[in-house]
Amino acid sequence: MKSRFLFTSIAFLLGSFVLFSFTLVQQQKAKEWPTPDKYAKMKNSVKSDAKSIAAGKALWNKYCKSCHGSKGLGDGTKAAGLKTFPGNFASKEFKALPDGAVYYRSFIGRGEMPNYEKSIPDEEDRWHLVNFMRSLSK
Repeated sequence: MKSRFLFTSIAFLLGSFVLFSFTLVQQQKAKEWPTPDKYAKMKNSVKSDAKSIAAGKALWNKYCKSCHGSKGLGDGTKAAGLKTFPGNFASKEFKALPDGAVYYRSFIGRGEMPNYEKSIPDEEDRWHLVNFMRSLSK
């Protein structure tokens, strides 16, 4: 009798879990994000060294980590609540982007990616952040 009750309970829980999993919304892959010429041609004016990367990491921890995660894998604490996957900055696709495109996407934003022009107004700080993002790896 006890084993039958246990079996029924486990079957019910597993069934509930399976049904619930179908109701979860999958995150969408980000749509194409073209970079305007103005930004595509931008060159990073800050040397990527340990000091710059450390400054960028401090900004990352304050503004970016909650969505993008500590290693830029798109697994931050707020990531699951987003409709669009926040990106993997250790990926080959990200690494292939020119610095101007990274700058544009990071500070101008679109959709769920907010605009950070007012939050990070200093141009040098923005490039420190780009340098930090370039340092991320799996």
